Amino acid sequence: MVSNYLTELATQLGVPLWLFAIIFVWIITWKLIALWKSARNTHVVWFIVLAVVNTVGILEILYIYVFSKLGMKQKAKGKRKKKKN
Repeated sequence: MVSNYLTELATQLGVPLWLFAIIFVWIITWKLIALWKSARNTHVVWFIVLAVVNTVGILEILYIYVFSKLGMKQKAKGKRKKKKN
């Protein structure tokens, strides 16, 4: 049942089933990593955006390597300022 659905979907998209499976695994992997990181960093807005918007892993990769690190730097600056006072 499920294999028929996936085969039909891949056929309608015009891609082989093996390529469809690779793309699916790619998307899910990056999405789960980005969601985990955003939840861990308490970035609620990012969590919602990453959960709703599907960009084939592009937004997720950008969050992991760019935006999550910017948030961590801002938190570190805030902690340093509190220690000085």
